[in-house]
Amino acid sequence: MYHITAYTRRRARDLGVQVRPSKLPNKKIDVLQNGVKITSCGHPDYSDYPTYMKTKGKKYANTRRRLYWIRHKKDAKTPGTAGYYAARLLW
Repeated sequence: MYHITAYTRRRARDLGVQVRPSKLPNKKIDVLQNGVKITSCGHPDYSDYPTYMKTKGKKYANTRRRLYWIRHKKDAKTPGTAGYYAARLLW
């Protein structure tokens, strides 16, 4: 099970949503608004920005973040989608 970081909790608060560990085995987090699940996002086999910060350092994490945004710029722009929340909460 994925451990939700303080970084992700802060980002969720800024977006006006709540997060919890996902009950789905192939997702990191569930995103909720007013207690109602909106979506699940993040694959547990892949790292995210806070994980890279902790394990590899800021420089490496920033490089990975930049590359993530290049790969996912299209799906990260549609509010309410899993890609949108993954980009904003995990990256």
